[in-house]
Amino acid sequence: VTSLTPEETAVIAKISVSSDLMRYVVSKGFVAIDGCSLTVIECDTISLLVSLVAYTREHTTLGVKKTGDTVNVEVDVMAKYVEKLNQMAGGGVTLEFLGEHGFLKAR
Repeated sequence: VTSLTPEETAVIAKISVSSDLMRYVVSKGFVAIDGCSLTVIECDTISLLVSLVAYTREHTTLGVKKTGDTVNVEVDVMAKYVEKLNQMAGGGVTLEFLGEHGFLKAR
């Protein structure tokens, strides 16, 4: 936990994350921190921001975390699927590839 910043009724937590996991993290995507699924507010190459609302702070272990504490971070499995599809497609996922594999509805 890099920082905890109060903002209205929430606390914005900045979490430092290894680069091997950050490649799967996107703004508005999901991560699990200590088992709690949260939406990423924003991210860069080394960290992400999440909002800890009152309910989350009161009903999970995230409410007692302090700056410097370690947390477990799990990335959204969909990002790993996209990476695998990208590898299977020879480095590029196209609309044609997605259609061939059932990810797009026929028009």
